[in-house]
Amino acid sequence: MTDQDESAEFLKGFGRQIRILRERAGFTRAQLGVRVGYSEDQITSVELGRRILKPEMLPKFDEALGAEDMLNVMRLQLEKARYPAFFRDAAKLEASAVDLRFYDTHVVNGLLQTEEYARAVFGTMRPPMDEAKLEERVASRLARQAVFARRPEPMMTFVMDESVLRRPIGGRQVLRGQLEQVLLVAQKATVEVQVLPLASEDNAGLAGPFTLTENTAGRRIGYVEVQTTSRVYTERAAVRALETKYGILRAQALTPRESQAFITGLMEGL
Repeated sequence: MTDQDESAEFLKGFGRQIRILRERAGFTRAQLGVRVGYSEDQITSVELGRRILKPEMLPKFDEALGAEDMLNVMRLQLEKARYPAFFRDAAKLEASAVDLRFYDTHVVNGLLQTEEYARAVFGTMRPPMDEAKLEERVASRLARQAVFARRPEPMMTFVMDESVLRRPIGGRQVLRGQLEQVLLVAQKATVEVQVLPLASEDNAGLAGPFTLTENTAGRRIGYVEVQTTSRVYTERAAVRALETKYGILRAQALTPRESQAFITGLMEGL
């Protein structure tokens, strides 16, 4: 059984538990929804395993259904199920990193995405997602941005190809809002944003996007993703090669200050 199949089975089983507890408590789906702040349709989707309950909602459901912490103990499994299988390793690395370095070539990095941009990105997927799955993916992507609230906040560097900032995913207004968000995050003392111009004759990143992380133990790890396939690199030689490439990319890109001015210019043209 694949990770995706296991997650689907877990969500169906979890949904059945919610339904049994709800019926035992004597609530209709609508009544439970009022107690926890969900619509009747959302409760239905959770019970049928079509919607992933946000882990932070577990205490509300637990209390409303008198489950005595039975649901809250499933937090880790829900956290795992909320991300696609190919991204779970990266999500774990990201959540515990003290240093994060990203090189992006297709879309704005998920940690910088606005809700509107993220929804537009997922909306372009083919075959298309159903609405419930799309909203779950958007919520999961935005939840990753809690990394900015961590203390101490990890150091983060984003190098992105100019094409990423020009591609009007979702339309011009969505792109403008996204560029504003990039500039806003770039003001943080722990964040550096650099743009690699299309006019640059040198580009060490033509092989595609990648991520470098360092954890609290000082272990350095590389992560590469393409389509729905991903790979984590832990061998020192492989990680060192990515680190060398990243250093060259930073040297080839505009400086952080030049990059902010460049992005501001792009916004003025929208």
